[in-house]
Amino acid sequence: MLTTTNFNINNTSEIGDLLCLLIHSPDAGLGKVVPNKAQDWLFEDIVHLDTIRRKEYDHYVKVLLYFLDPEKIAGKLSAIDSPESNRDFFKPGNAGFHNSTKVIEFQTLLADILAEQTVKEKLVAAICGMENLTYGLQQTLVDTGATELAKTLLSGFLNHKLIFAPIPNFIFSRDVGVAINNYLLISKPAKAARLRESLLVRYIFFNHPLFAAYRNNIIEIPESMEAFLEPIGESHEPTTLECGDVMVVSPNHILIGCSERTSTRGANAAIKLLFEKGVVEKVTIIKIPQKRNFMHLDTVFTQVKRNVWVLLKSLFDEEAVNLNEPISHFGDTMAKDSPQIIQFAKGKTNEPKHFANLEALLDDISRNDLHSAEPTQFIYSGNNQFPYDSREQWTDSCNLLALKEGVVLAYDRNDKTIEAFEQHGFAIVKVADLLKKLESGETSTETITDTVILMPSAELSRARGGFHCMSMPLLRSSIVHLPLVH
Repeated sequence: MLTTTNFNINNTSEIGDLLCLLIHSPDAGLGKVVPNKAQDWLFEDIVHLDTIRRKEYDHYVKVLLYFLDPEKIAGKLSAIDSPESNRDFFKPGNAGFHNSTKVIEFQTLLADILAEQTVKEKLVAAICGMENLTYGLQQTLVDTGATELAKTLLSGFLNHKLIFAPIPNFIFSRDVGVAINNYLLISKPAKAARLRESLLVRYIFFNHPLFAAYRNNIIEIPESMEAFLEPIGESHEPTTLECGDVMVVSPNHILIGCSERTSTRGANAAIKLLFEKGVVEKVTIIKIPQKRNFMHLDTVFTQVKRNVWVLLKSLFDEEAVNLNEPISHFGDTMAKDSPQIIQFAKGKTNEPKHFANLEALLDDISRNDLHSAEPTQFIYSGNNQFPYDSREQWTDSCNLLALKEGVVLAYDRNDKTIEAFEQHGFAIVKVADLLKKLESGETSTETITDTVILMPSAELSRARGGFHCMSMPLLRSSIVHLPLVH
């Protein structure tokens, strides 16, 4: 059972020093995606599992450990990088697994709760109902050991036989939940391919001892009453919210994107709950086009420093931005043909504030929420050059994870965006070179500043998500000091 005596949840920004996060390493199900089901399972293409693991995602785990939990990896780089290595260091459930309490693996937590027989029976029953499995197969799963059962519930395979679909998108752990201060908001997925992920996360958060102190701080989005009352066959807007559309920009302010995956009903429900529970004081709604290439808010922009943001400029350049059709988080809908940005304050929801474009909002956050004394800077996808802006946004040039303020992980394939970072004074380093310097002591994580760490991306980028997607931060150091919400 993964335990830690000093476990805390307090995520108050996108850029404070990253101290603890949840990830899910690519499991066997990712390598079982077949062409005729790829789009149903939210993939553009089939990917090569061994390449994703050995040449790409393993680097991600290594750099996370050096920054968050160096005792787990220091002195071991040569051994775990050896061609003879069987990757036990990276495989949850294996004897040599790193088992970090700072870089926490979802599969480990799942296996832990499945060791409790009552939880196991309830979860297996819920999944068998969801997947329409036979009672006999349900009993077989109940009789399976916790470690193997965790693999089955993730990959869909039992004894080398596919019994239900894999959930290959679980590597994008940001989308299934987000920590807001010391609360945990669980997604309500828009796509059937991700429903099992949300169920697993719900069981983990409510049943694992690691989260026992926070069970009263778990927020679930309920289905709206309208969905039950509308006649069968009539279309209605679903209540959906995926956490790639949620950004924590300060202790009192979050952003929610209304996108392909998050509906206005889902955003409205989240605002209501967050204000009722006193989690934040402000919520800004950003409506983006309901298109695959803008599937979540964090595919359009992410934060680099308190005064530096990377974003797709062209999205809000259209003349058709319409500020005359405001939404209320109590039920009205947005205009469907143009981006909009509307901010609500607790207790003043009938007095929304509008922003003409993304830069105006982000500048306001930098100056007024984060008290930046420096001019706000914008680094644009593809260096704002056609066609590189949209090409590189498609391969997640805007989807970066800050390890600490000014130090971000990015894909190495987005050349023009990397040029833009250089023009703004950032150092560029390849992850393999950085890892060698960290291992040798030539450099340290404490001394690295204003740096883009380039990560190999041939296969991972085809899975349609960057490192912001592949992380669920639970604890960051504070960059704005306000009283903790209880």
